[in-house]
Amino acid sequence: MSGISDEEWQRFGEQIAREAADAPKEPSARARMVTERLRREERERAAAAGRRGVLGRRGRPVPSDPPGWRTGPSRQEAEARRRRRRGLGATAAIVGIAALALVVVRPELLIDRLTGKTQARAAAAGASPLPGESVRPTAAPDAVYPDRPTLKEPFRGSPAAQWADGAAGIEVPEAAAVGGWSREAVADALSKAKRFLVAANLDPKTLRGERPEAAMALLDPRQPEVPERLERSLAQPGGGVNSPAILFTRFDLAEVQPVGDVVKVRGSMRAEAGDPGELLVVTDYTFVHPMARADRSVQRTIVRRQITFSVLDPARWRATAGRLQLHTYKAEWSNVRCEPTGGFLHPDFPQDRTGGTHPSGPATDPYDRSGDIQGDGCGTVTRS
Repeated sequence: MSGISDEEWQRFGEQIAREAADAPKEPSARARMVTERLRREERERAAAAGRRGVLGRRGRPVPSDPPGWRTGPSRQEAEARRRRRRGLGATAAIVGIAALALVVVRPELLIDRLTGKTQARAAAAGASPLPGESVRPTAAPDAVYPDRPTLKEPFRGSPAAQWADGAAGIEVPEAAAVGGWSREAVADALSKAKRFLVAANLDPKTLRGERPEAAMALLDPRQPEVPERLERSLAQPGGGVNSPAILFTRFDLAEVQPVGDVVKVRGSMRAEAGDPGELLVVTDYTFVHPMARADRSVQRTIVRRQITFSVLDPARWRATAGRLQLHTYKAEWSNVRCEPTGGFLHPDFPQDRTGGTHPSGPATDPYDRSGDIQGDGCGTVTRS
């Protein structure tokens, strides 16, 4: 092998000098030892070869430097890499600690994902609204993932999430002549029945306990007994049939407040002939009212009403032309105390079920509209 030229030794020396200027004492000592060893090996090779230059293939001098001496990373580069690795490790640790803290504070985020609730909520949020209910269903709505309502999502976990909003859920069917009543007369009766249901169950004034003027104005004052009974129930609310809640949905705003301005509604109505000179409008609707109290707890009050209105021919009956009479009416409520008091429905929050009258009747699905309202017992519900 040939000897190392003076230029190469000079460059090597300058490199050692630069590294020694920035490096600690210990690395500089090692550099001097390696330099001395290389010089000693070079002198020994030169003596053995008789100072004859030994060429490698293609006539290039064969380097005698140890592998990596000139090509390896400098100490500064290695230290910079270590600092970057420590920085990345610290960042990962911070992210991990934050994630762990979030799970501790809100474990439901992890639990919901593991149990499938997160996916179920996404599927429910993307579900299409149901078409109108033209006839009574034959079964209860399909099961959905049970979930509690919140202020942000008051219909979460409820079949009502796919129902229509407010008055849009009270669809008036196309009118046709019935039992001697013209199509125009039938259409007028259907329209007034809808107006009554809206005024009695959706009007904000009615909901907060004010007198339901718009609904009362549609009723026939000449109907025996009914107008007097309703007036008495509004003036002096009692229990049972003497409660205005039998016909009007009312809440005590000192206890609860509506969550948002949406009430979910589903049901149907139809016109049919009654006795001679009588037109009947048969209605069956369920209203879902999300209500909240001061501690931000939310409960869904579910009210189902079956009301049959009568329109009578004044030539045959003691009646006022164009007014509705109440032929029959009955109601049931879910997620409320068993008896309305003070003329109000009182939402029943699960965490408060420690005293008072407890439901003791059979369990029912408040969203099942396949049968008629049964009795006035106080039962339990299978879902809210």
